[in-house]
Amino acid sequence: MSAVGADPGVLSGEMQALIESVAAETGPQTDPTLMPPAQGRAQSARNNARWNVNLPPMAVDREVWIAADGVLRSQRCRLRILSPSNAEGGIIFFVHGGGFAFCSPETHERCARVLAEESGMTIVMPDYRLAPENPFPAGLLDTVACLRAVLQGKIEGIDCRPLFVSGDSAGANLALAAMLHELREGRALPDGGLLFYGNYACDLSGESYRRFENGPGLTTERMRRYWNWYAGDRAIASEPLACPLAAQDGALSKLPPLYLMAAGVDPLFSDTTTLHARLTALHRNDHIDIVKGVTHGFLQNTNELEAAREALRSAGLAARAMKRRP
Repeated sequence: MSAVGADPGVLSGEMQALIESVAAETGPQTDPTLMPPAQGRAQSARNNARWNVNLPPMAVDREVWIAADGVLRSQRCRLRILSPSNAEGGIIFFVHGGGFAFCSPETHERCARVLAEESGMTIVMPDYRLAPENPFPAGLLDTVACLRAVLQGKIEGIDCRPLFVSGDSAGANLALAAMLHELREGRALPDGGLLFYGNYACDLSGESYRRFENGPGLTTERMRRYWNWYAGDRAIASEPLACPLAAQDGALSKLPPLYLMAAGVDPLFSDTTTLHARLTALHRNDHIDIVKGVTHGFLQNTNELEAAREALRSAGLAARAMKRRP
């Protein structure tokens, strides 16, 4: 998986072919962050529908609802539960991405199902509130409430341990921020984390933001709008629960084991490598996989990209390895 000896930021042949195929199919697309939010979400849902075909069958596919928590200030929240036929125990609490503003458990369904099969674990996906109507910390508080419900054994039919938090892009941010939130509150933490190409700081001056400013795929300006929507009227750059790279070393050192994945052709590439460098400086042994030649969001493309299938195989193996730890 690691791109040692090669430039991970050069598009692979299969990634380039997929980009060209989608462009030919859809034609020019309006940036969804330049639309009214509901309109942008509808376009995002349509675009993601093409990736959610040929779904691996699940032994369990159901929904439960988590009640609002007035103290935490979360709202009533839906959980999607997917359990594979090869389930061997363990939960992956997977938070979908979408710039804090778009997507749902359904837009990430194939990705989640493949991860369930590769890990042999049940996937639990929260349907949290979205920005800009619900800026920080609304989505985070919903995520925390759902995570607590699972850890406290409130979901009938699934075990609460071992439990690993996961997410892609903004979902990786929320997964990591949820751990930092519970660490700050002195509450129970999950057993580990699987974080895929997350955005961990709203500083967009890093090398990868400059290199991939105009894509392909995600652009720096689109990320700026996502962050502005998420922040609302708050200054969040120094708030670790919004920007986890602002966390103190002491907090990062207390996190459970993490598995990190970065996409090579991605403005967010530096967020993951910077997080890994900080963790390594704390004498932790967290693993990072750099998937060369692919763009942000490539794990949605398991029907089309061998790189995506191989990446989720690696993530599944990492989850299994974490489960075996004493």
